[in-house]
Amino acid sequence: MGELTYPEVGATLAGPLPAGYHHLSVERRIGPRTSYDDAVTHVLGWGLQRGAGLCVDPLLAPATVGLRTVLGLGPLRAPVEVVGVLDEPDRGGFAYGTLPGHPECGEELFSVERRPDGTWIVIRAFSRPGRWFTRLAGPVGRLTQRAITRRYLGSLGPPG
Repeated sequence: MGELTYPEVGATLAGPLPAGYHHLSVERRIGPRTSYDDAVTHVLGWGLQRGAGLCVDPLLAPATVGLRTVLGLGPLRAPVEVVGVLDEPDRGGFAYGTLPGHPECGEELFSVERRPDGTWIVIRAFSRPGRWFTRLAGPVGRLTQRAITRRYLGSLGPPG
């Protein structure tokens, strides 16, 4: 599949997102603090992607650094590599980066955070068009990313 298609590897895991990309950052309370462990297991098992209707290899192991897969939505294929895994007392999840052939160039983080007021899902991303058709589509790519993000959040059920 080749190398990652952007130089700022791991930038979604901490700090500001890099300049020169479209940024996405959403978070939503998903339940009480006791739901944290189940939510982290769901996220690490690619549950958000499956719940959003993306094709994910059914035998795919939980997210680990270096794991590669191809996500699919209809005719679109999106090769990705896990670039970071969070395993902290109050924060768990993973980030993946784009590989050659992905419609975008960039990275996306899916994390669960335990906060005083409950368990939260956090999705952060930076991206720019990576293929001729996504450059040609212009803002349609950003609208698609936002729609998929809503589907990720919807796969977790109503806000907690």
